Amino acid sequence: MAKSARDYKTEYQTFHGKPEQIKRRAARVQARRILEREGRVRKGDGKDVDHIVPLRSNGSTGRSNLRVQPRSVNRSRNGS
Repeated sequence: MAKSARDYKTEYQTFHGKPEQIKRRAARVQARRILEREGRVRKGDGKDVDHIVPLRSNGSTGRSNLRVQPRSVNRSRNGS
């Protein structure tokens, strides 16, 4: 069974381009940058910045809500 090609333009218009999703993505980027400045993570290190209380559950991007986890642990727990 062959997979059909993704339509990235439609995907952006229907999901990634929505103001709510843009705000969530900006919050995730901001969280990673906070920990990069502290020296806790680096580009390509295989680590994810995890929100203890997820953004989808009204969690914050404050330092007290962030932790560093291996990519495999964070993504298996979050169903990605």
